[in-house]
Amino acid sequence: MSTRWALLLEYDGSPFFGWQRQGNGRSVQDVLEQAATRLAGGVRVASFVAGRTDAGVHAEAQVALIALPTPMPAGKVRDALNFHMKPHPVVVLRAAPAPEGWNPRFSAIGRAYRYRILNRRARPALDLGRVWHVHQPLDEAAMHDAAQTLLGWHDFTSFRAAACQAKSPLRTLERLDVMRQGETIEIVAEARSFLHHQVRNMVGTLKLVGEGRWPVARVAAALAARDRAAAGPTAPPDGLTLTAVRYPVDPFADIP
Repeated sequence: MSTRWALLLEYDGSPFFGWQRQGNGRSVQDVLEQAATRLAGGVRVASFVAGRTDAGVHAEAQVALIALPTPMPAGKVRDALNFHMKPHPVVVLRAAPAPEGWNPRFSAIGRAYRYRILNRRARPALDLGRVWHVHQPLDEAAMHDAAQTLLGWHDFTSFRAAACQAKSPLRTLERLDVMRQGETIEIVAEARSFLHHQVRNMVGTLKLVGEGRWPVARVAAALAARDRAAAGPTAPPDGLTLTAVRYPVDPFADIP
């Protein structure tokens, strides 16, 4: 009888074509499933995930589910998967037996993302691939004020990718804060779930406010328009990181 494992993952999305397996390049899912298959003695292992990150998007706390045919300690599952995933920038932080009926996507009650903008003239060196470099000065206070107009339950069609497969554009945005720490502007977004490209489209729109090209009130007008063309451009994936997935009961709570 197989054992179902919940996995807490971190990865650098830069070298991948996103989470989901596809035919045109390596994905994070490919790396995890190949490692798990080796751990299962060659028996193919499928994975399920809390959210499919796009190409170039990073994760500090992605959550996945796999099933292995042979029982083993949680620490061994973590360490063996990490060994087999070398040298790719994907790491299992914790492995825990999955609760009965638990699903990383459908059992989740919240997700959090962080978007980082490097706001200075000089291009990034240490943070290359991990930030959006914007050299013109940004007014983070105006960006924050505009962000607050998006909070709550709304039709987010204006901030939804054309390829989004969600059945409804209705979402409740619980948090959208804009903060500056020196040369870095951080945007933190929290909701039960997000539409495809929703965070990046909101960030691209807020940048227009920060540059002074849009007044704060125009963001609310863009939301009300329910038209993707009414909002700003899609921010690049580099600055986006999945930072948390919340569950009613944390499957990793008792795992060191």
